[in-house]
Amino acid sequence: MVTRSVPSATLKSLAIPNEHGGWGLTLEPVILGLLVAPSPAGWGLGLLALASFFARHPTKLALADLRRGHVYPRTRAALFFALLYGGLALAGLLLAWFTGDRAFVLPLAAAAPLVALQVAYDALGKGRTLIGELSGSLAMGAVATAIILAAGGGAAMAWGAWLVLAMRGLVAIRYARAQVRRAHGRPVSKISTFATAVLAVFVLFLGAAWGVSPWLGMWAVLALAVYAVYMLERPPVSARHVGWSQMFFGWLVALMTALGIRAGW
Repeated sequence: MVTRSVPSATLKSLAIPNEHGGWGLTLEPVILGLLVAPSPAGWGLGLLALASFFARHPTKLALADLRRGHVYPRTRAALFFALLYGGLALAGLLLAWFTGDRAFVLPLAAAAPLVALQVAYDALGKGRTLIGELSGSLAMGAVATAIILAAGGGAAMAWGAWLVLAMRGLVAIRYARAQVRRAHGRPVSKISTFATAVLAVFVLFLGAAWGVSPWLGMWAVLALAVYAVYMLERPPVSARHVGWSQMFFGWLVALMTALGIRAGW
């Protein structure tokens, strides 16, 4: 087997992503979609999202090795896991295709250019840049829309869920990047972070006023924005603190948005 010549620690790092922020950004749209409109197709799309997230790291590593013209045992193991997770993602997609409303294809197609952009940045070793991180976050939000549409949910609430998650990702990523820069003693533009937070909340205000997204989703993102602005006025915090706080606000946004959609708030 291709994995036998690779140390177990390396195999674990290939098989299980250690991107704590990525776990939240992947699971939040799945939970949001299933809370709003549970269905077998939705579970299939959840599997698609989770398997795609798992496949990202081994795919990125294999592409980087191949781009340099090298094939190591680790490269083969990475390809193995990439294909394994790719197969699971395909299984989830097929489950959704044969059991759900095929309108779910629309948000996935809309997110495809963002996915391609993230893959390209990963292959170039630029996955940690602002564009690389934002493209991945924005693309993942489409999963919530797809899950709701697959269950026959209304188009307005489905696309509104993506809007809320997109604005949540925008605020969270700008805040997390600012805290990382501060922790390394690098300059940070607090004004740009503040402006990003204001823009996100304003967009969701308009979305709620026009009946596109729920008011509770806006209030949840507002809470995240206030927290981000407040924390940038305090001493830098550890990456662990940033990760846990963002996970908390991510779940808050997902739960409040789901409640807002179901209750019409």
